[in-house]
Amino acid sequence: MSEYFSLSDCDVIGFDLDHTLCRYHLKETSRLIYESFARFLVEHKGYDKDLLNLTPATWDFCFKGLVVDLEDGNIVKLAEDGTVLRYGLSAPKPELAIVLSDIKSKLIKSFILCLIRATHGTTDLSTEEILKFYGPNREWKHFNSLNTSFTRSAKYYFYDNYFDLPGALLCGRVVDMIHKRGSEVNSDFWKDMLAAIDHNYNTSAFKEDAGTYFPSVKRDPGRYLQPCSESVKTWLHSMKNAGKVLLLITSSHSDYCRLICEHILGKDFEELFDVIITNALKPGFFSLVPQQRPFKTLVNDVEESEGLPSLDKPGWYSQGNWPHLHELLKTMTGKVEPKVVYFGDSMRSDMFPASSFGKWETVMIVEEMEGEGVSKSDAAMANEALVEPKEKKGKFEKQGMKSPSAMSNQWGSYFVDIYKGDGEHEEGQRLTWCCHCIHKYSTMAIPSVEHIAGVCLYRI
Repeated sequence: MSEYFSLSDCDVIGFDLDHTLCRYHLKETSRLIYESFARFLVEHKGYDKDLLNLTPATWDFCFKGLVVDLEDGNIVKLAEDGTVLRYGLSAPKPELAIVLSDIKSKLIKSFILCLIRATHGTTDLSTEEILKFYGPNREWKHFNSLNTSFTRSAKYYFYDNYFDLPGALLCGRVVDMIHKRGSEVNSDFWKDMLAAIDHNYNTSAFKEDAGTYFPSVKRDPGRYLQPCSESVKTWLHSMKNAGKVLLLITSSHSDYCRLICEHILGKDFEELFDVIITNALKPGFFSLVPQQRPFKTLVNDVEESEGLPSLDKPGWYSQGNWPHLHELLKTMTGKVEPKVVYFGDSMRSDMFPASSFGKWETVMIVEEMEGEGVSKSDAAMANEALVEPKEKKGKFEKQGMKSPSAMSNQWGSYFVDIYKGDGEHEEGQRLTWCCHCIHKYSTMAIPSVEHIAGVCLYRI
């Protein structure tokens, strides 16, 4: 993270859409995503119908930042050095205030009795089992590959965004069912998981009403999407009026993007952005250089077959790559090296590639900051008061379903963990790998766009 950062110094302000400009009602959306994946496995792959049955307490397992080891069915939480975290307390730890000075926030943590940060399926691994799988130093063997490239693999899967996060819970339950059948766990089950993801999120699924996810959001967008607050809309307008170039870069297809933007920003949302890029296929939008994908124009949400050799004017495009966009930004700003900042929520798709390949400044949206004690901004609270999310009336409300952004009893904090050394009283704190990555690849981190909109409005 940079010690100093001024948004007013940036020539270009870019945004991801999902879970960045658009906040979701996470409880409702998570239930929908889990159901969409699980229903596919039951109806198309012959899995046990019990996958569809969940209790509110089950959702404590659903935690961002987990890694599934597909070779043995283990799910692990990693420390910043790639070791598997584990700790056991003889008594509950008192509340501990931890100041992350880089993001100027205090995160209040409560640590719970006897937490193990690795499971097989949904069952905790004992210390002995962790040592059996990962050796005396608890080293996860694929860490270097994940840590240096963030690429996906046939051997592991990193859950770093809310669109696929419910899959971690589903993976754990599938492994449990494989054992229940008396079968051995191997990576074959992952092929079915990938098929479920493709079935529900395929770029044609929105138009074809395929799967469970898109048809549900189309029927009732207010159940899942939170409209932007007036302060965010005013902030966007103020930046545009101040001469900033505004970008929207999302991997969502154009039809879904339009539905979201009309709901959260209004029918005239296109006037806010100089360039809109959908189906950007991040992280490849940044990383596939020099074999980059060309930009394509859209006609009625259908991509033209011929790619563009370059990007020569503002507008709405599909796919593409950051070097061609960068050339357009030079022309639009009149600067040889325009300074770009990009807001996003995914380390894999946004922060790491934008900072590593594009050399852009990055602002990471980390809702877990609110989930672990950072107060909501006045703008966010005012917006919630105006638009009461329907999730508050959901069937799990009285039973206490945990939000996926809140700290987990099972997994602890997203940002920091306790360790116990060999000595009887040797205890300390260490950053999780996810928190380490935020420090390394983001210029700053905030809980939501609302947190910065009111502060920066009159400083642009």
